[in-house]
Amino acid sequence: MPHQNNPVPVNHDDSAAVPDNLGEQASLTIMQMFGSALAAMVGVQSKEKRARDFAKGKASHFIIIGVVLTAVFVLTLAAVVTLVMKVAT
Repeated sequence: MPHQNNPVPVNHDDSAAVPDNLGEQASLTIMQMFGSALAAMVGVQSKEKRARDFAKGKASHFIIIGVVLTAVFVLTLAAVVTLVMKVAT
């Protein structure tokens, strides 16, 4: 009986297994980092994305994005309060 060369790994249920590194990128895109930071600020980050962030992201990038998002939030609140105070008086 000749030896069959099976280049695609197969799971126990006979479905083709997808290699872990197939289609994965080395690092997160800027939009993925901003999305993760926004979700974390609101408190709705999923376990999968949190695991992805810890595995692929750099802490320094998330710190910078967190500072930027916090500054934008504070400036937006200040602008809204200023606008409301001008309209109210």
